[in-house]
This record gives sequence, structure tokens and C-alpha cells, in this order.
Amino acid sequence: MNQSSSPTPAVLAPRLGATLRSDVQGMHAYAVQPSAGYIKLDAMENPFLLPPELQQALGSRLAQVAINRYPGSRVDDLKRALAEHVALPEGCSLMLGNGSDELIALLALACDVPGATVLAPVPGFVMYAMSAQLQGLDFVGVPLTADFELDEAAMLAAIERHRPAITYIAYPNNPTANLFDDAVIEKIIAAVGAQNGLVVFDEAYQPFSSRSWMPRAGESDHVLVMRTLSKFGLAGLRLGYMAGPAALIHEIDKVRPPYNVSVLNAEAALFALEHADEYARQAQILRAERERLQAALLTLPGVKAWPSEANMILVRVPDSKATFEGMKQRGVLIKHVAALHPLLANCLRLTVGTPQENTRMIDALRASI
Repeated sequence: MNQSSSPTPAVLAPRLGATLRSDVQGMHAYAVQPSAGYIKLDAMENPFLLPPELQQALGSRLAQVAINRYPGSRVDDLKRALAEHVALPEGCSLMLGNGSDELIALLALACDVPGATVLAPVPGFVMYAMSAQLQGLDFVGVPLTADFELDEAAMLAAIERHRPAITYIAYPNNPTANLFDDAVIEKIIAAVGAQNGLVVFDEAYQPFSSRSWMPRAGESDHVLVMRTLSKFGLAGLRLGYMAGPAALIHEIDKVRPPYNVSVLNAEAALFALEHADEYARQAQILRAERERLQAALLTLPGVKAWPSEANMILVRVPDSKATFEGMKQRGVLIKHVAALHPLLANCLRLTVGTPQENTRMIDALRASI
């Protein structure tokens, strides 16, 4: 059917009303900003390509993959390689997802018992709430403090009241980029455990963080640790993984679609892990650049920057909309997050890029305030 003969929205309206859930019709799809022609610093991507020799080696290796067959043993090889890479604690196992987004959706599916609730601090990653809504679970967002720390009393009260099936702790958090107080987290883990719920640590930004919960993944039978290879340097690959007690992972893995990780993704991820030193080198550069950006931000009048344990920095400016548009006009694309939550008023999220990109970003920010 050509475009001119496609049904109009008015013609489709009765059918959509009869067949699609009303809450889905009222939702907004996950938005991705057009980025062609801009310095793209809006999505916390690793800005570095592989060196040419590794690009050639990867291309040759992928050319030999049997893409005519469903994924098989190489996916198991990847799980073993990931377990070694993260030093998976004894008694734990892994499951893989098409990005951590799929793992979040699968957790909602697996925990969709009558009356189930998902709980997370807000502002936080939008997919926690979206996956809950799509699966028909209630979502409870507990506001952080004004300095984006966990509100201990509010979190514990919400756990007691709502008895969440899943409590997410982004570690570091997105978009605030900070690590939460471990002493408060310990109390949350205990409170959720007493209510027979799960605690899920989302460590998407682990390559840039000074702490991880992975070494403690096997200490509690209700704690899971989720990561993605996106920030490792493979955002285009769409591969996430989740670790936790083997018996718990075994049950959640039952809802995973068959063959959800392609043979090309698995082989590329194996290649990346074999060259983890190159990605560690890139992460080291980005951590150093993060500190350079923080120092530069201190010199800009009217700009407040929060400490970061990720490859992004949250800043507050006098007029975030005008600053965002000004930077865009100067060829630098960042993320305007002010509308995501009242606590983020006049806030922008800056991704850490290459040294050259970061210099351009600071210059654009300075000129746009």
C-alpha cells in the first residue's frame, strides 16, 4: 500500500479505540532527538570507535558467523565470558537481554502478580515506570531530596505501604549521575526483603563508577544486579545482562523470548570482551575528561554542576530552555531534562565526549547561558 492510500487517523480512530488500550493511546513513545549534523552529547554514548586494526578484525570475524542459523552455543560462551569479566560471585548466574531495557520489561512480566507494584526513586530512568505501566503494574516514584540523595524515611515508608514486587536502585542514577548512600541502601534492601520483594541495582554506568554492588550480588536471595554493554562502548549492539542468585535467575529467565540475543550481537560482544583493555583505556579517558568538564563548569557564572560517577554531568542553569536552544544553534546537542521532574527545574544533562567535543560543548554552554 502506498502512502497516499494509507488510512487517515480519523478512519482508524474507531478501530484503535476498540482494540488498543486507552493508556497506551495516551502514552508518548520514547523520544530520540534527531542528531545529524550535531556534536551528539545527549545519550551517554561512548564517543570512541575501535582502532582501525580492531575494526578490520571484528569485520572479518562477523563475516564468518552463521547468520542462517538460530543463536546457539555462542550465546552460552558469551554468558561464561561475561561471568569471568565481572567476577560473578559464587552461587550466582546470568541472563541476557536485548539491552537492559528488555530485562526491565521481562522483570515486570515475571513479577506481574495481582496488585504488584514497582517502586523507584525519582527522577530516575523512565523505563522503570514505562515497563510497569505496559505490564499493568502500579508504579510508585519516591522523590529524591533536593540534592538528589535518597530520602531514607520516604523510601522506607513507601516500601512498608506499597510492598513493591520490584524496587529499582540506579547505581549511579540517571539523570543525576550520583551514587546513593550505601548505608541507606542497606536499609532499603532489608525492608524490601522483609516484604518478599526484589531489589534490582541498575549499573548501566559501571565503567565510570567508583563502586559496584556486583561483588555482593550473592549475599541476599532477593538482590539482582543489571548492567549493559551500551556504556562499555557498544550502544549499537543492544546487549544487557543481569546477575543474581542462580535459583532466582532461573525463574526469571523462563519469560525471556527464545533467541533474544542475535549471533552477531553475541560474537561482537565476545570480541569486545577479548579486547576489554581497549574499552578500559577509553573509559579512563572519559573519566579524566569528566573531571576536566567539572573544573570548567565551576568557572561558569550561574551554572551549578553536581558530582558525577557516570559519563554524564547534571547541571542547572538560569534558563535551561534558552541554553539548550543556544547550544543546539552552535552545533552541540545535549539533553534538556527539566520537564522530567520538578526537582530537575532548569537542568541539562551533558554527556562526556571526546576532548575536542567537550571543549566545543563548554564553549557552546558559555556562549548560551
